[in-house]
Amino acid sequence: MEIPEHHRQAVIPHIVVDGAAAAIDFYGAAFGASELFRLDGEGGRIVHAEIQVHGATLMLGDAEAPFAPPGTGVPSVILHVYVPDVDALTAQAVAAGAELLSPPADMPYGARQSMLRDPFGHVWILLTPSA
Repeated sequence: MEIPEHHRQAVIPHIVVDGAAAAIDFYGAAFGASELFRLDGEGGRIVHAEIQVHGATLMLGDAEAPFAPPGTGVPSVILHVYVPDVDALTAQAVAAGAELLSPPADMPYGARQSMLRDPFGHVWILLTPSA
């Protein structure tokens, strides 16, 4: 097997959720994600899937032991994605059902940033470099 181009020189986040098919639909509606690959399991569950969010690859699947989705505590992973228009994508994600943790704001390190929690418990930081 040759390493796919979108996997080279990257650490690829792989998240587990309860309801991976619904998560893929949500990420499409909220962030414009496109599905690259899906390996279906029994009972409508997804063993493994890959989506692309603004050029970044995210792996995901339904939670199966020994893995579990995030609980109600502090998340152990935060997903950062650079996007062309943080304000527009934040509004799109909130309309799709994301919880707004911090609205788009200009940050001292040269980016406009927002923070969201998706319905599956994962925290996303969206960034657009400042002009």
